[in-house]
Amino acid sequence: MTTRPEPPLTGGERETLRAFLDYHRATLAMKCEGLSDDDLRRRSMPPSTLTLLGLVRHMAEVERTWFRKVINGEDLPLVWSDAGDYQVAYDASGSSRSEAFAAWQAEVEHSRRIEREAESLDVTAHQPRWDADVSLRLVMHHLCHEYARHNGHADFLREGIDGVTGA
Repeated sequence: MTTRPEPPLTGGERETLRAFLDYHRATLAMKCEGLSDDDLRRRSMPPSTLTLLGLVRHMAEVERTWFRKVINGEDLPLVWSDAGDYQVAYDASGSSRSEAFAAWQAEVEHSRRIEREAESLDVTAHQPRWDADVSLRLVMHHLCHEYARHNGHADFLREGIDGVTGA
């Protein structure tokens, strides 16, 4: 069973950001616990094709892009699209929990390593989609925002599958 880290009430900026990001990561994992692959692939409601497994796959792409491609400057394709199409990750129709979670967890570990090895939150790198330089601080805040938004989607998806609410 997934447990969520409690962010420190009086911690420093980096420690607090790290804990909130891990809290949101754990929340997504908790929303998927105890469900079959079929449940994880269950769509919300027409015309939406959103699924819990699609969210996990999408967040693998988000982690990969922001930490590996932007902050670390790695030249690599997305996990599920050589063409850079983020929408491909949402189609989890042929995916399984083991495949999606392995990819997501691998990207999370890369992200944690990159963040730990960075000299400070002031480290900057170029984000080509925005044509602007961004700091590691912004990236961590942005990832918290992405997870929080998608965890809200996950709340509704989970409730629609088996009535479970809360995290």
